[in-house]
Amino acid sequence: MSVYQIDTMHSSAEFSVKHMMISTVKGVFEDLQGRLDFDAENPEDSKIVASISTASVNTRVEDRDNHLRSADFFDAENYPKMKFESTDIEVSGENTGKVTGDLTIRDTTKQVVFDVEYLGEMENSPFGDTRVGFVGSTTIDREDWNLTWNQALEAGGVLVSKEVKISIDVQAVKQEVGEKV
Repeated sequence: MSVYQIDTMHSSAEFSVKHMMISTVKGVFEDLQGRLDFDAENPEDSKIVASISTASVNTRVEDRDNHLRSADFFDAENYPKMKFESTDIEVSGENTGKVTGDLTIRDTTKQVVFDVEYLGEMENSPFGDTRVGFVGSTTIDREDWNLTWNQALEAGGVLVSKEVKISIDVQAVKQEVGEKV
């Protein structure tokens, strides 16, 4: 088992949600941190712990980002972090699997399942270290985490859909024995 630190400069956590039921708004969280205890020979024994700063949300629209940081959504002042901790990893193919874990948003914890692909390992990277890469995705109902703000539209429907698609792209750096993680 090797310990890897998520490389925040080469990783992302993104989301997309329907807006007015006719278009999709996408955003990213710019502060993603975490640790992988990864065993390439026995990936089902691996463990993932990650956190995201809710204040780091960026949809490229300042007013919308401030609304997402407010008590209507993430309430970043009172709940500064979202957290994910894996509880089970199931190998489903040569480089694919399902990572089940606890996702905590606003002090509400629910189980989610990410479909994950292992992209491989690079020893002796240009940075002089060893790195691994993964991509994954899941879909959640935001109301399960008490993110219930919405607005009815005169033409029917609502401003923001309940369904949120989440995608992650992670590059992680292998830590040397004794290195702080």
